[in-house]
Amino acid sequence: MQIELLNDQGQVASKLDVPEAVFGRAYNEDLVHQVVVAFQANARQGTRAQKDREQVRHSTKKPFKQKGTGRARAGMTSSPLWRGGGRIFPNMPDENFTQKINKKMYRAGMASIFSQLAREGRLAVVDSLTVESPKTKELAAKFKAMNLDSVLLIADEVDENLYLASRNLVNVLVVEPRYADPLSLVHYRKVLVTKAAMSQLQEMFA
Repeated sequence: MQIELLNDQGQVASKLDVPEAVFGRAYNEDLVHQVVVAFQANARQGTRAQKDREQVRHSTKKPFKQKGTGRARAGMTSSPLWRGGGRIFPNMPDENFTQKINKKMYRAGMASIFSQLAREGRLAVVDSLTVESPKTKELAAKFKAMNLDSVLLIADEVDENLYLASRNLVNVLVVEPRYADPLSLVHYRKVLVTKAAMSQLQEMFA
């Protein structure tokens, strides 16, 4: 399996041999879907809350007499059947949305994503990508010269200059291999990996 090796102008300089186990795997759509959904679910926070009938502010007075009105009997206005009443199964702040993904499944899902990116031509390798100063303009000019408008850069080491230069670019994300997540891999149009980071990815997902 070979992947394009780009130069500073975004042109293909040569080809780089990569293992089939990580970058030549068959695409498993169901597994990729499960990995992406689990990643999004594990990032959720319990920030919503509803009230049950005990927590709703109401009067304990009986709304109307038991018999003779022709209406269904009611004991208090906090009933979930009433408008403004409590919820039967309310959402609580401590609600747990996490989904468990086995390590073997996660590695296989990530390898499947990398393989599909390579087949679609959305994955490329660069020798290195650094900036002299923490200037957003400098990094943006480099990506513009490479004709990239939406890019995920996986670098072996993200120094302070590279981090500060990239954080204000809307369609650019710079991460180390251990922080590469399935959602970002699917989201960005182009994924750039440095040579040193490529060897780390091979160790992680082979």
